[in-house]
Amino acid sequence: MTLKKMGRGAIASLMSLAMGLGLTACGRDYSVGYVYMTTASTTSGLINGYKVDYQQGYLTQLANSPLPSGGKNPVTVVASPDHKSIYVVHRDDSNVVHFLIGTDGKLYPQKTYNITGSFATDASIDAAGKFLYVTYTYQNTILADGTQQQLYTPANPGPGGVTIFPIAADGTLGAPATFNLGRNPVKIAATSPNHFVYVIAQDTETSGNLFGFSQNPSSGSLNPLPGVTINGGNVASIGFPTGSTPAGVLVDNSGNHLYVTDQGQNAVMAYSVAASGIPSLIATAATDSAPGGMTIDGSGKYLFIASSGAGAINGFTFGPNGEPIRSSVSGSVQVGTGPTCLAMIGAPSTGDPTHAIYLYTSNSLSNNISGNQMDASDGRLRQIQRTPFGANALPSCLVTVPAIPGR
Repeated sequence: MTLKKMGRGAIASLMSLAMGLGLTACGRDYSVGYVYMTTASTTSGLINGYKVDYQQGYLTQLANSPLPSGGKNPVTVVASPDHKSIYVVHRDDSNVVHFLIGTDGKLYPQKTYNITGSFATDASIDAAGKFLYVTYTYQNTILADGTQQQLYTPANPGPGGVTIFPIAADGTLGAPATFNLGRNPVKIAATSPNHFVYVIAQDTETSGNLFGFSQNPSSGSLNPLPGVTINGGNVASIGFPTGSTPAGVLVDNSGNHLYVTDQGQNAVMAYSVAASGIPSLIATAATDSAPGGMTIDGSGKYLFIASSGAGAINGFTFGPNGEPIRSSVSGSVQVGTGPTCLAMIGAPSTGDPTHAIYLYTSNSLSNNISGNQMDASDGRLRQIQRTPFGANALPSCLVTVPAIPGR
C-alpha cells in the first residue's frame, strides 16, 4: 500500500510510531558529546578523541584522532566550563597546550604556554572558568635577563609550586603568576564554588599533605588558610592531616565536602568544609588497591574511584554528613589494567534529565578506555556496548565534553 492511498490518520500513526522508535531522520542517532584522552610517548604525547553515541554510549574515534598533544609526557587534560577549550599539561616539557573544540568535536591546537616551574603534575580550572592552576614539582628561579633557571632537581629535591594562568573569554591564557608551595605537590582541585583551592602533596616527612587556600576571584591569587604554613627551601610545609600517600583530591558540587584518596591506606578520606574553607576529617572508607582519580555524578548522589592496583572502579553513596559508604551494587566493578582517571557525561550535562549517564575510565596499562552506563536510581554500573575502546599506548587521563547544539 502506498502512502498516497493511505488516510491521513494512518500516516500520522506511522509517523508517531517512527518517532517513538527513534527512526526519524533527525532522531537521536548522534553524538551526545566527546571524550579526549591523553596518551604518553617517549617522543611526544598524543590525544585520542572520540564521539559519544547518544543511544548506547559507545565511542567512535574522531576523524583526526589521534593528534599530537604538543609536548612530551602529558599528565592530564582539563576542559573549560564553557566546553569550548581543553588544556593539555605536559610533565617533561613543563608546558600547557591550548586546543579549541570544533563544531564536530575535532581539536584545533592554538598556543603553547610555559609554566613557571619544572615537571608539571596536575591542573584544575576554577568554577568561574577564569583561572587555570597548574601544580609542578620544582620551583625555578628567574634570572636578571628574565629567563628561568631550574632551582631544584631530582638529585637536589626541593619545594614545588602552582602556576596561575588567567583565562580570557576566547580561551587564551594570560601572563602567569607563581605561588610557591610545599614539596612534591601531585594533585589540585580549584573547582569549589566558594573560591577555595586544595592541593595534595606526597612529602614523606609529614602527614599534613593537604593544603587549603582562599582564592582571590579577581586576580586568582592564593592565600593559605588558617592552619596551613608554607615553608621556603627544602623544609616540610604544614597542612591538614591526610594519609601517607594521597593520590587524588575532589571537591563536591556544593563545595561543602572534600575527598582525598590515599594509596598508602587504600582508602578515601572525607572532609567537611567550613565556611572559612577549613577541612575537617569526618570519615575514612576502605577502597581497593591503589585508589587515585575520582568523580561525582551530576546529581551528587554517587562517588566513583579508580583503583589502579585492582583494575576496578569503586562505587560509593553518601551518608547524611557526606561520608562515603561503599555501594552494595557497584562496590568493585572491573575495568582495564591500571585505571587512572574517571569522567562522566549525560544528564544533566546534556540538558535532558531523562538521558543516560555514561562513565569512562582511562586504563594506563591496557591501553584503552572502559565505558559503563550508570543507573541513576542506585548508581549501578553496567558495561557499554563494544567496551573497551582502543587507544594509543600509556593513557594518562581523560575528560568529557558535552556537545553544544548550534555551536
